Amino acid sequence: MTLIILDAIVIGAGQAGLSMGYWLSKSDNRFIIVDGGTRIGDTWRKRYDSLTLFTPRCLSSLPGLTLKGNPQGFPTKDEVADYLEQYALAFDLPTQMETEVIVMEKKNDIFFLTTTKGTFRARQVIIATGPFQTPFIPEIAGNLSPQVFQIHSSWYRKPSQLKKGNTVIVGGGNSGAQIAVELAATRKVYLSVGQKLRHFPLSILGKSTFWWFDLLGILKAKRDSKIGKTIRNAGDPIFGFELKKFTRDGSITILPRTIKCEGHSLGFLGNEKLEVQNIIWATGFKSSYSWIQIPNVCDDMSNPFHHRGLSKVKGLYFLGRPWQQNRGSALLTGIGEDAKHLAAVMQKIKKSWV
Repeated sequence: MTLIILDAIVIGAGQAGLSMGYWLSKSDNRFIIVDGGTRIGDTWRKRYDSLTLFTPRCLSSLPGLTLKGNPQGFPTKDEVADYLEQYALAFDLPTQMETEVIVMEKKNDIFFLTTTKGTFRARQVIIATGPFQTPFIPEIAGNLSPQVFQIHSSWYRKPSQLKKGNTVIVGGGNSGAQIAVELAATRKVYLSVGQKLRHFPLSILGKSTFWWFDLLGILKAKRDSKIGKTIRNAGDPIFGFELKKFTRDGSITILPRTIKCEGHSLGFLGNEKLEVQNIIWATGFKSSYSWIQIPNVCDDMSNPFHHRGLSKVKGLYFLGRPWQQNRGSALLTGIGEDAKHLAAVMQKIKKSWV
């Protein structure tokens, strides 16, 4: 049986993959969106129960369909998950779930994808799996006693998962800050960070801070521009002042960078030690592209080579990478613009096939 050669395959049915599907559907493309999950939006549904975005609804929509609700309000993770599912239905996007890509190769300008649901062939491939792939936990965590409960922030759901006693969250991003605030209501909480925390308000004069960023052009700052480099070097601040309030009243204690794990204790920069009962590693993720059996796609750290999503391999693209084009690339609304750019490039290449 001869396999059909598709015009394109999109790997990943999250916000990036669905945005790509929207723009591909605007032209005469034979394509499919594949995903290893069981249901569209589950990546969001499986995050911690109290997760609320710090970007407003007006900046959390994909192209062609507005996220319902107060435009200046902040959506919950389940709200976003349901929206993504509705999005795929609204535009009748060709998605196939429970289809994990095991190996991708390229032969004679055709991409071959071996999956858990058979083999696919396509002339172009968009990898839209995003940056949050494999949870990263430092090797030193292996030196802790089995009696210390430890979990990555992506596996944390609610306080009842934890043992009685104190909790250290390692990592000073917005997820770690939100979890720390939630846990501080019922236990002593410590937050271990590698640099001084900066706090920004969620809203200013009744408008989301990100609404102001958009108005001032900050979201369109290119990654290699002067302002883009400044923002990237500074890192994301903590949005909202809840963490600041809890640290002031002593409910949450800020600790230096974690540098050592031993038995029941953590060691911090400056030789401070603390005996702990629970640890939540809010230490981010690492890329995982070992399934790509094509040269010159990633560097030694598994980071993809690309410029605005165009890889070094003809016909292969990435979508949903942080700062792919500008600051807005990390937002749902920015992904749509990045997808539109890639779709235009792909359409030009498609015309050369004729």
